[in-house]
Amino acid sequence: MGVTKEQVESSLTSKLSPSHLEVIDTSGGCGASFAVEIVSTKFEGKRLLERHRLVNAALENEMKEIHALSIKKAQTPDQWKQQQESDNSKPAA
Repeated sequence: MGVTKEQVESSLTSKLSPSHLEVIDTSGGCGASFAVEIVSTKFEGKRLLERHRLVNAALENEMKEIHALSIKKAQTPDQWKQQQESDNSKPAA
């Protein structure tokens, strides 16, 4: 059996204390592929590659069974807030 969405969420929550976390099982339920969107103060002052490394390190045990991990967003709370404000200010098409 593969990794569950809940396992990924639990590991990321305990190690990175995110203020926003979205984990999507993109494998169709077998737990081999996930997409992640995460916002954490632990990303402050870190470049994108360093942030991705933090996410991968937080999922060290799970990565032994995960075939693909797509980190869609790894942002600081300020970056997340700015993006949300920008998205909300765009007129509906």
